[in-house]
Amino acid sequence: MLEHAPAAARSRAVAPILSAIKMRSTRPRPARLFASTALLLAVAATATGCETTQTTAALPIASSERSESDWRHDVALYSQQYRADPKNLDVALHYAQALRATGQRAQAVAVLERVSMENPRDKTVLGAYGRALAEAGDYNQALQVLERAHSPDQPDWHILSAQGAVLDQMGRHADAQRYYLTALKMVPDEPSVLSNLGLSYALAKDLPNAEATLRRAAAHPPVDPRVRQNLALVVGLQGRFAEAETIARADLPPEEAAANAAYLRQMLARRNDAPNPRRAARTANGSG
Repeated sequence: MLEHAPAAARSRAVAPILSAIKMRSTRPRPARLFASTALLLAVAATATGCETTQTTAALPIASSERSESDWRHDVALYSQQYRADPKNLDVALHYAQALRATGQRAQAVAVLERVSMENPRDKTVLGAYGRALAEAGDYNQALQVLERAHSPDQPDWHILSAQGAVLDQMGRHADAQRYYLTALKMVPDEPSVLSNLGLSYALAKDLPNAEATLRRAAAHPPVDPRVRQNLALVVGLQGRFAEAETIARADLPPEEAAANAAYLRQMLARRNDAPNPRRAARTANGSG
């Protein structure tokens, strides 16, 4: 029920997305919660049968070792180089990447739009441009650009997973899952795709399949901690809180694990206390 979520949560419903799209947040967080507030609200809403007007897709699972200050240094560096030579493809791509990493999405789109007009057949450029459009919330345009970033005779699993991510953002989970499954035919054990697919199942209210898929993702070392956190979320939403807490604690310092546990307890309590629309309708009709 994201339409009733706080403004900050609604804005995060548009921004986060998937490892395949390389959408990562470099801003510090007080704790690495099981998922973003927007994602948790979306999954919790689907688990109780509520409809949402805006969904989000899987979390990015590829973490960056670079700090916010590192990325801001890159923005300053490549900004100067880009102004001096905007046609330099390598500089433009690095500049756009730094802009995306610091949340300057509109400017990143503008840089990549210009580069794509000058390099209309460069698949690397088109892939970066499509990802930037998705981060900025322009999903229809992102799909069109990503479609041109590879071809049926030479498919790219990264782009397939990115297309699935965009479709999940649009609430088209069945379509998204087809793209993930196609990508998995090329890279059967790729954790980033498995993680995206698992959370897509969760958003489609298929928690058992979500759990099975996320367990597959977590079974292939090295495991990014966010894969296990996503698994813990899905296990917890099925009511197995003790197991979820054990999974979550494997990767987190004690204080962050405690914060996650408290947050998930709160969300599960809200889920359990939420009225069931179908039950309410039956009661209103006198059917009990």
